[in-house]
Amino acid sequence: MTTPAPKTPAPRRAAVIGAGFGGLALAIRLQSAGIATTLFEARDKPGGRAYVYEQDGFTFDAGPTVITDPACLEELFALSGRRLSDYVTLLPVSPFYRLQWSDGVSFDYVNDQAELDRQIAALEPRDVQGYRRFLAYSEELYREGYEKLGSAPFLDWGSMLKAAPELMRLQAWRSVHDKVAEFIREPHLRQAFSFHSLLVGGNPFATSSVYALIHALERRGGVWFPKGGTGALVQGLVRLFQDLGGEVRLNAPVSRILTRAGAVAGVEVDGKVEAFDVAASNADVRTTYARLLRDEPLAAPVARSLERKRWSMSLFVIYFGTKRTFPDVAHHTVLFGPRYKELIGEIFNGPKLAQDFSLYLHRPTASDPDLAPPGCDGFYVLSPVPHLGRADLDWAKEGQLYRDRILAYLDRTLMPGLTESLATTRIFTPFDFRDELGAHLGSAFSLEPILTQSAFFRAHNRDDRIGGLYLVGAGTHPGAGVPGVVGSAKATAGLMIADAAALRPAA
Repeated sequence: MTTPAPKTPAPRRAAVIGAGFGGLALAIRLQSAGIATTLFEARDKPGGRAYVYEQDGFTFDAGPTVITDPACLEELFALSGRRLSDYVTLLPVSPFYRLQWSDGVSFDYVNDQAELDRQIAALEPRDVQGYRRFLAYSEELYREGYEKLGSAPFLDWGSMLKAAPELMRLQAWRSVHDKVAEFIREPHLRQAFSFHSLLVGGNPFATSSVYALIHALERRGGVWFPKGGTGALVQGLVRLFQDLGGEVRLNAPVSRILTRAGAVAGVEVDGKVEAFDVAASNADVRTTYARLLRDEPLAAPVARSLERKRWSMSLFVIYFGTKRTFPDVAHHTVLFGPRYKELIGEIFNGPKLAQDFSLYLHRPTASDPDLAPPGCDGFYVLSPVPHLGRADLDWAKEGQLYRDRILAYLDRTLMPGLTESLATTRIFTPFDFRDELGAHLGSAFSLEPILTQSAFFRAHNRDDRIGGLYLVGAGTHPGAGVPGVVGSAKATAGLMIADAAALRPAA
């Protein structure tokens, strides 16, 4: 039985720790509801994982780079009668992804049913109808798992039991790949329609089939890219928050969340204590309980419990600019290596770095050439790799070697002449996820989205025992990805606003 959170005085001031998409969306909702909110960000720019690097005339989004379900973003602006389009321009991306395999097969994943049918039939005619059945299944998952439950907090067993019948009917205990294989025969197409769980840190062979809803999410809402890069969308959200009267503090790392009698009392920033009635953390969930709440005895058991959970893989990312353009490279390209299931198993389980890799290549200049100097192209390429608890690697040494291997592979397979046309590069390793982002074990997506770590089994949007403490972001329900963390902000804000109203004295 869940212990009710202790009551605290009616919130007058709220602290949100971390200016990632989740923290920004939560701060906007709170400020729109009249709760004075201060947003603390440790780094010199907002965005969290959506940081921006400017280097040698190139603008590199650190990630994420795939924007889906723009309606969840538009809703944030509509709360105060504003429009997303007044703050940022979203550009449609087509194909959504270009998928390429080492055996020469290529597939453009587009939002055009006739074109999809044509490409599917070219590989396996029987899979045309199989894909239609899979899409219908994905639509059901979308309605049940995203529309109904995506922003509903799971705080107790009752909420889980209410959702269980539909989840069981949709066979949520089966994996994404298992369900895709039920509808689709051809091996390349099975990969094409099961890889999406990797975008939220999930192993397609272990992640709950509920995450196959991502396919319907993309087909319904499209795939978009903000003009000026993902950083322009972050800046638009920051401007909206400030227009509402919210306060953003950069270079302001919160070192502790202060508590008194089992309830939030404030935060410590740069050695100074500031009083707040409630606090919401957009930081890594394990870091929140183990580090930010290190002086609160009620936090220690949660930190130990999180320590025992399964964490998503990490990423190795190369940002690079070229002195020439590569017009044949799509905005989003997925390069599958010669192995699929075996490689994914090594990514999630280690114990070493695989010699082969599958890659995601991002070319934002395909949609917005202004992100690079004239006549140049900007890219990033990422390779999923084991987190630091699964593979004992010294990325300070391994990083440069792995970078060279990946760039040579791209030169050899997709972008002839790449290495000689490089203008600038930088890398981001699992060490950076750990040290710069405070991610436990360098995990890029927080808790792994398996069924036993989803919904009620994920870190709760409102802490069960510490009064006035809330969580938002990838480690809470519903999980990682921009729609996921924006959905978590909706769930958390709903709790915070309702709690504030319940505790506010009657006029």
